[in-house]
Amino acid sequence: MAIHGSATEVINAPIAEVYKVAADVENSPKWQPEIKDVEVLERDGDGNQTRVLTESDAKVKTVKSELEFSYDEPNGLSWKQKKGDMKSVEGSWTLKDLGDGTTEATYEMTVDMGRTLGLVIRGPLVDLLRGQMVDTMPGKLKAFIEQG
Repeated sequence: MAIHGSATEVINAPIAEVYKVAADVENSPKWQPEIKDVEVLERDGDGNQTRVLTESDAKVKTVKSELEFSYDEPNGLSWKQKKGDMKSVEGSWTLKDLGDGTTEATYEMTVDMGRTLGLVIRGPLVDLLRGQMVDTMPGKLKAFIEQG
């Protein structure tokens, strides 16, 4: 069972500010309530969090993922699961400077829950998780940044 989608919002902030918040994975639980814990396992020479262990609320179970991040400042970042409870996880933030002090932020994610979780997470729960994991993510980032 796979969950895939993307969502976009225009954020009333410059691209550098949006990037700074989106790329700060360690502090993402401040604006992503479904992320219960983040442990940075490795950083690159610039201080970017390149390997991170997360615990997220998947409604029926807390799931762990060790994620590897790549950065393209200020245009976005991407990640891929190296190991974890799900079969695979891939995601990205793509940021576009709209030239007027605003930023278009697009979030994309693909999660393959694998056989075991796929048997438990079905039907309406899939739509609920897609909303939590994909559809509402740019809005959460927008609200956090715009509220200061």
